[in-house]
Amino acid sequence: MRQTRSAKHAFARPAGFTAIAALGMTLLLAGCGSDYPLGEEQRKAAESNKSTLQGTLTGGGSSAQNSAMNAWTTAFSSQHPKVQVQYASVGSGAGRAGFLASGTEFAGSDAFLKDEEIARSIETCGPQGAINIPAYISPITIAFNLPGIKELNMDAKTIARIFSGEIRSWQDPAIAKLNPEVELPELPITGVARADDSGTTENFTEYLHTVAPEAWPHEPDGGWPDATGLEKAQGNAGVVTTVTRAEGAVTYADDSLVDDSLGKVKLKVGDDFVAVTGEAAAAAVAESHRVEGRNEHDISLELDRKTTAEGAYPMVLVSYLLFCSSYQDPQTVELIKTFGQYVVSDEGQKVAADSAKSAPMPQNLAEDARVAIDSISVRP
Repeated sequence: MRQTRSAKHAFARPAGFTAIAALGMTLLLAGCGSDYPLGEEQRKAAESNKSTLQGTLTGGGSSAQNSAMNAWTTAFSSQHPKVQVQYASVGSGAGRAGFLASGTEFAGSDAFLKDEEIARSIETCGPQGAINIPAYISPITIAFNLPGIKELNMDAKTIARIFSGEIRSWQDPAIAKLNPEVELPELPITGVARADDSGTTENFTEYLHTVAPEAWPHEPDGGWPDATGLEKAQGNAGVVTTVTRAEGAVTYADDSLVDDSLGKVKLKVGDDFVAVTGEAAAAAVAESHRVEGRNEHDISLELDRKTTAEGAYPMVLVSYLLFCSSYQDPQTVELIKTFGQYVVSDEGQKVAADSAKSAPMPQNLAEDARVAIDSISVRP
């Protein structure tokens, strides 16, 4: 069962207000300049395109979702050239804070809204509050920098002990036992975690706490526990860059941000070690079920982190688009519904898979998402 963050952490005033201010400034800068921010190609498309849809949508949040969002907004603008969709990659926590404070029309988050956040969303979104729509499925990679080694086997307990700071050498017996044919280097381990409030962190720590609670006693949370003493960096891109520059370093990150210069861990699931792929992530999501007691159109998912389904990779994140169930402005409703339907369409999911290595949503989940988006209405 997914654990709930404390209200103190979720609604700390200084962090939330700083995040909202940063998000607003980013979107303000993004909105400056030409009506066709993608340049001449977009201008020509606008002149020849028959779409009458126009306006601006602002959103922000998940950095894991950013590569897919760039692909979605670019492709969407070619179909609707008079529409601008602006998205600031500021992290899931800041994205949720901005959305709940009415700073944006939507948000991207690698963790669904908690019960207390849903309650707070009524102030922004009306009596039915906000809804969580799955949009992006991706495995969380354990990426490491060890010259000449591109793959290592690990189980949840070993990963937890590394990121808790207990295992400090790449020649530790626990790693060696799982990799008997690998010549491990005599290097200290430098663990790198996220500095910002992160849905990737929340999903990663939820996996560790669920599968290896003795080795990872910390409650799942978007903020990294300081007691581990790890180095920190901002965003998925920040932790990956830090590891790329330091031999012996290791981090967790959305797989779309990890290139071939780093090694990746194969995760022990049942009796097998499963490689990181979009297909393996989708297989794990197929084992999920909806969170109970929510709005009928809310698609928050409880993931089965302990699944032993063949080929499943349960250290996965489902990144959501957060929408209001209703908006006061009819034009906003039209823009939100058209953009949202594009994201969860077969075309939108393929665009994300091609650009960000994500896994297309299972068809039944995509259909539920389309029905949920279609339910968004104009608030009286």
